[in-house]
Formats: sequence, structure tokens, C-alpha cells
Amino acid sequence: MAKLGFLGLGLMGYPMARNLLRAGHEVAVWSHTTDKARKLAAEEKGTFCATPKDVAAQADVVFLCVGDTAMAQEVILGADGVIQGARSGAVVVDCSTIAVAESRQIGAALKAKGVDFLDAPVTGSTPGAESGNLTFMIGGDEVVFNRIRPLLDPMGKKIYFCGGAGMGLQAKLTQNLILSNILMAFNEGMVLATKGGVDPTLMLEILDNSAAKSGLISYKAPFVFSRNFTTNFSVKWMFKDIGLMLESGEDLGVPLYLTGLTRQLFQTAIAAGHGEEDICSTIKVLEDLTGTTVAPKK
Repeated sequence: MAKLGFLGLGLMGYPMARNLLRAGHEVAVWSHTTDKARKLAAEEKGTFCATPKDVAAQADVVFLCVGDTAMAQEVILGADGVIQGARSGAVVVDCSTIAVAESRQIGAALKAKGVDFLDAPVTGSTPGAESGNLTFMIGGDEVVFNRIRPLLDPMGKKIYFCGGAGMGLQAKLTQNLILSNILMAFNEGMVLATKGGVDPTLMLEILDNSAAKSGLISYKAPFVFSRNFTTNFSVKWMFKDIGLMLESGEDLGVPLYLTGLTRQLFQTAIAAGHGEEDICSTIKVLEDLTGTTVAPKK
């Protein structure tokens, strides 16, 4: 069994680290929320650490899943970061969704210390993390990827090597770009249909049996119908990701017209108090504007 570390124990990171522990690996854990790290270590026989540096000192491979670019930079390159404790030959695998350019800079800084780095963002939301069925998109040195590849199995079942440094993130941002824009189309379409008198349940059945069928819509619609906006992937974090998409588009000279509008709609949802809720709660913005509730007719 491998000597691993895991940094960041939020909605995604906690179950990911737990799955590694349950697979029999030795895992040192750290979180900004100390109680989470102590709880996981106690319940699953992990090792609690006070700093990312301490985690790195005990691990051959360090995984992390944190909220944004600044957090990743701090836990990896900060004064008590991974770079301060990692041994030459260690590997850092960043499962966060952060800026492509900054991720490459982090990788270069680690490489100068003899530490390998992979960007490895995931998709699948909290249910995928809980069940160990996440999808990984990997960027970096393929030899390093092949070396750590078996360690991903407890956390994910679909693993895609996308190319060099930053390419995993490029793939993840593309996936989330399409997802977020589909969600906005769902919001508009379902509010329009409901306002026009079509029962949402019937509308979903029609969508599921048409060229407009979408796995996202099929999964999220029942939560909207039942008014269950419990967070699997929050509005605020998708808003962050959309900003990264637009940044990437600017860097690459690619206009992202719809995505720019989608970001404004997500910002409106945050301003309306839905930032901590699941992304499907964005429909409430249009519902409020039109006096409509997308719920099945009784």
C-alpha cells in the first residue's frame, strides 16, 4: 500500500480521501477546517497533520482538492506548503479546478525542487466522489501519470490522459463550459414551458425522448421539481470556473459569447443569495423574474 497525503476535505475532498483510506493506503490528511481532518483521521485510521508541509513529509504522492487558484498556490507553495516538506521524487496531484497558467507555474516551481506535478481535475460532483466514480482529466508527464495511475482507482473509474501540463484543466474547463451553458438553456426552456402551461414532468419526458436529451437535464430536473437545492456543486464554485473559462478564452483568442452571459446569470444568482446552493438553484432567478415555479402540476 502507498504512503499518500490528501489536502482539502470539502464536499469533494473528504470522500475522495476516505476512499483512499478504505482502499488500505496510508493517508496523511490536512484541511483548513481542522475538525474535518481530525474526524477523518480518527474514523478511518488516517494520520492528522497540522500543515500541508507535514503531510508532504509523510507522503510519496500528495493529492489535493481545494476551492480556487489562490488556495492551491498557498497549500503547495506557501510558507507551510507542500514544497517545504516534499521529498525529491515525490508527486503532487492537484484535483482542483484552477487557472491553467498558474497551474503550470506551480508545476515548474515543484520541478525545480525535484517534485513531479500533475493537474488532475475531476468531474462527477459529490455523488461521484462518495461512490468512487469520478472522472479524472490529467495533464503532465505521461510517465509520471502511468506511475501513479493505480492510485486513482479508489476515487474514479474513468481516467483520461489529456496531454502535457495544464491540459487536464483545459479539458475540465471545456466540460464545465458546456455543462453551465446547457443548464442555462434548461432554465430558460423549463420556465418558458411552465409559464406557457406545459407540465414540467411532461416537458422532461419530451426532452428525454428527443435530440435535446441531456444527461445533466435528466439528472438535475427532478431536484428542481422537488425544490431540493442541496449542494452537490455550488453556484459560487461554478461561477469561479466560468471565470477561468473566459480567462482561457482570452489567452487563446477564442470568443466565448454564451459563456460570458452565463457568468452574468450565475453572478445574479449569487447576488440573490443562492451562492452556496447547488447549481440547479440558478433557475430561481428566472422563476422570480416571471412569477413562475417549475414544479409538477398537482
